[in-house]
Amino acid sequence: MAAHAAMPHRRRRSSERQHHSPAWALPVILGVVLGIWAAFIKRAENDGVATGGQWILGVITAVVLAALFFALMRVQHALPRELRALAYGALSGATVGFLTSLAGGSVLRAAGIGVAVGAGVAAMTFYFYYTRE
Repeated sequence: MAAHAAMPHRRRRSSERQHHSPAWALPVILGVVLGIWAAFIKRAENDGVATGGQWILGVITAVVLAALFFALMRVQHALPRELRALAYGALSGATVGFLTSLAGGSVLRAAGIGVAVGAGVAAMTFYFYYTRE
């Protein structure tokens, strides 16, 4: 039996609240992982010697990725599924291309790998959103 639209709903008590993970946790974790990865790529170039410049690069990389990913997560519900999938594909492709260029790959190789990964992620996220909306 369907409930009437004017029927009042039961209020939740404070102890019955749903606990969701903070929205910043995933961007911070991904940012830290990418920052450490970028720092270790640069460390391998210096024969394993740790320098301050590589850690600054790692911190800047982590902050930029975390900020971009957090911003994308905040606006993703306002975007149509095609644009949302394209945005996630572009962010992941740019990230992988950046890591490839840090590892010493040529510009063409970094761009090719970034475009391939970005296209794959865009296709997967489009399929995910298309089947669930």
